[in-house]
Amino acid sequence: MLTDTLLPFIGACTLVAAAPGPSTVLIIRQSMQSRRAGMMTVLGNETGVFLWGVVAALGLTAVLAASELAYDVMRYVGAVVLLGFGVQAIRAARRGDAGGFAVPEGGVRQSSWRSYRNGALLNLANPKAGVFAMSFLPQFVPSGAPVMPAMIGLAGLWAVYEIGYYGLYVWFVRRLRGVLSRAGVRRRLEMVSGGVLVALGVRLAVEG
Repeated sequence: MLTDTLLPFIGACTLVAAAPGPSTVLIIRQSMQSRRAGMMTVLGNETGVFLWGVVAALGLTAVLAASELAYDVMRYVGAVVLLGFGVQAIRAARRGDAGGFAVPEGGVRQSSWRSYRNGALLNLANPKAGVFAMSFLPQFVPSGAPVMPAMIGLAGLWAVYEIGYYGLYVWFVRRLRGVLSRAGVRRRLEMVSGGVLVALGVRLAVEG
């Protein structure tokens, strides 16, 4: 009975993770800086995934879905966050500096915290992630199981699974670091990733 629930859930998690989105763009961009930066971004993103799952289990995302004002406030906050990341990448590309690839002053520890914070912020500022968690997780709660603990458990499994999934992205990007470290390639990637994040931010801001 457990496998009847878990196997479809893992399959669904794979499809969700494979769908391109702002978190994927940020993870790839940070992975080009270093493996540590990439993995800390993944951990930050999955902290957001788990917290949205807990919020959904508590029923609070229903308020977000039902309240147009609350959703719009979150939507605009998320759009500003996306636009901020996107503009930062584009400016780095135009300056021709290392942009997202440079380790900031203060060393690896500060860079790791910043990567983690950015991953969590990008996920938590997106109200669509919360509404999705509310509609996604209940479908896999086993019949007769207590809903809230089951949803929290599924949210934890979802986050852990995505750590492994996005960890493959980090590994693959680092395998290509010889190509990606070239200045011209780096600038083009910064410009593309920044453009994608800006486009996603604009879309989030204007959608109903």
